[in-house]
Amino acid sequence: MSASDESQGIVSPSSVAPPATHAERRALLSTCVAATVRAADVVRAGAERRASLAWESKSRSDFVSEIDRASESALADVIAQRHPDAILLAEEGSPDANAVRGLVFVADPLDGTTNFLHGVPWYAVSIAALVDGAIAAAAVMNVATGALFTASAGGGARHAGAPMRVSGITEPSHALIATGFPFSREEEIARFLPMLPAVMRSTAGVRRAGAAALDLADVACGRFEAFWELRLSPWDIAAGLLLVREAGGIVTTLEGAPCPVAETSVVAGNPVMHAWLLEMLRGR
Repeated sequence: MSASDESQGIVSPSSVAPPATHAERRALLSTCVAATVRAADVVRAGAERRASLAWESKSRSDFVSEIDRASESALADVIAQRHPDAILLAEEGSPDANAVRGLVFVADPLDGTTNFLHGVPWYAVSIAALVDGAIAAAAVMNVATGALFTASAGGGARHAGAPMRVSGITEPSHALIATGFPFSREEEIARFLPMLPAVMRSTAGVRRAGAAALDLADVACGRFEAFWELRLSPWDIAAGLLLVREAGGIVTTLEGAPCPVAETSVVAGNPVMHAWLLEMLRGR
């Protein structure tokens, strides 16, 4: 992916100053949590009748089901009740993919759809609230486990209500790294393949779980020292960006630029491991 490819997206990287007032950010966080819980209930109920669900293919190895759409509808209902003037940009239906001003919620109603459809218990609901392009609040819930990760700009990040921080491990040989495999573009598969053995040889291991929102949440809470993926959509990463940043981590593109809420490459980690991984990947 070229730098010009990465510049195309919904919003630019957030500014240093937290968006909105503290009280407004708290209210937006409350909305993110309420919407996430409502949508997670829909997904959980859908899991009970997984065998009867029809799959649709958006592209090769990229699926959608009625549960994705029902979850998105649940998110939209909560947002409309609390913030009737807000815009919802979500994976299954984005009314204005160029919205950059005002209050915008960016959501993935079911991150890890393939896991969900196969009964692999690792999928999530993810949502972030942006004010004039800057991320103000975010929530990610692992639907299968019930684990909730939240953050507000300038207010820190939490896991199950307790403060969370990125890992303190700084030695690559002790580090556990997460990644996502490219699956829809042949040129990205070719670009990714040399990266994988280089990282594997230098670390304690590499994991591919299949839900980017949870990968970023796990970087934020210290389970992974770092994470990378060549191309993700804005709804894959919007909430996770704030989780990692508020937990003391760094998130950039593969070019080393601040990561936007856009279709982009992503490199995230604690400060030391982020720098190490970025150097490793850019040398491949």
